[in-house]
Amino acid sequence: MKSKEERVVKHSRFGALLSAVALLSACGGGGGSGNVAVGGGTGGGGTTGGSPTPTPTAGCTLRDRQNWAFSVLKEWYLFPETLPASLDPSGYATLESYVDALTATARGQNKDRYFTYVTSIAQENAYYSTGSSAGFGFRLSYDTNGGRVFVAESFEGAPALAAGIDRGAEILAVSGQPVSTLLANGGPQAVVNAFGPDTAGTSRVLRIQDSAGARDITVAKADYTLTPVSSRYGVKILDNGGQRVGYVNLRTFIDTADPALRAAFAQFRAQGITNVIVDLRYNGGGLVSIAELMGDLLGANRTSSDVFSFTTFRPEKSSFNDVDYFAPQPQSIAPTRVAFIGTGGTASASELTINGMLPYLRANEALVGGNTYGKPVGQIAVDKTACDDRVRVIAFATENRDHQGAYYDGLASKMDVTCRAADDLSRPMGDPAEASTRVALDFLAGRSCTPILGAAAQLRSLSASSAAREPLMPDRPSTVQREVPGAF
Repeated sequence: MKSKEERVVKHSRFGALLSAVALLSACGGGGGSGNVAVGGGTGGGGTTGGSPTPTPTAGCTLRDRQNWAFSVLKEWYLFPETLPASLDPSGYATLESYVDALTATARGQNKDRYFTYVTSIAQENAYYSTGSSAGFGFRLSYDTNGGRVFVAESFEGAPALAAGIDRGAEILAVSGQPVSTLLANGGPQAVVNAFGPDTAGTSRVLRIQDSAGARDITVAKADYTLTPVSSRYGVKILDNGGQRVGYVNLRTFIDTADPALRAAFAQFRAQGITNVIVDLRYNGGGLVSIAELMGDLLGANRTSSDVFSFTTFRPEKSSFNDVDYFAPQPQSIAPTRVAFIGTGGTASASELTINGMLPYLRANEALVGGNTYGKPVGQIAVDKTACDDRVRVIAFATENRDHQGAYYDGLASKMDVTCRAADDLSRPMGDPAEASTRVALDFLAGRSCTPILGAAAQLRSLSASSAAREPLMPDRPSTVQREVPGAF
């Protein structure tokens, strides 16, 4: 059985790997990072407004940075056969646009949907370690057919919730600009632009409508720390016809999720709960280590020889291939049935968790809600420290015990059981009457459900629906928006 310390050592292998990269490319100003992620499932390339452009000093001119990024991809990219033999960077005004051009062929093959990108070292470290970011502190979705924007979730300790804006509220206008007009004329990015820069102090007048009626609320963006498990509805014990069911809602896979998840499962274990709902409906991913912990907490009846996941690099880097085995923790439970709630915003580390449990649960595991995003690959981080540049390069694929991976079209077709359900914004997540939660409870009780459509059929169904909602995302999302789709 692995100890927590052994898990840390295992992940430090990637830190050593990237330190070696730093030594090999020292003349190019390269640096190393130990972060291994399978996040960033639902975003475009780069960060909001692009990554910071440093003052052109030695090693940090645009050409220096472009040449460095190309060298990183040539060494680590999981799909090297798709890279151009050479690409003149002079035609690209930003580092992000150059990286996007380098990965265009893989993107056309549906293998890299802007999963490889450039971000700020400082910004990303702040998010993954503590959940720190700046914004209003809510998550938005928009009606793709009806021209409307809704609040899917508000975060504790952030300005929106403090101002009385919560799940289900509709945003009608931003500082006098009707949302319907913004969407009609400029699409989602026009709404994003109306919100202004993600800097503390940026203020907007939001006209909202909720159960209390329509009103104008002035809200200023502020620095806040995202709580990965909500203090309001993140952990619940639900009554399902006399059966106790554990409910846990994980917003994102960051370091601070570790104690919160342990506390949740300790509560389930203490009450003898073996039927669980894991709500990942908006979870865009994050750190592999937290996904592995989730597996361990669902693996009290697993042994240290049971495989949770395989990590596979390109052939030249096969010495870094890895196998993660279950390591039951003091808080672990032995699940009888597990319902994972997912949507198109469920990606990456979330999918790794669902897929990792499947060989052991089979028909006792269900995907409830909608099909997931489809990201069976993960990034390593390679840094150019002097420029605050970090390339998140797709470098490895993940598979479960049965070597099931490559779910680029989402997990629905890989599951033994799926149950279609709506994301009911009229009720809190975890409320037994909320549509997805209710269907999850039905599955756990052995009641029948309607299967989720495949990716193509689901897309056709959504396009014909007046209630087709997607996370509101900028063209170039920040770190928090990659991992928490729709966050502002």
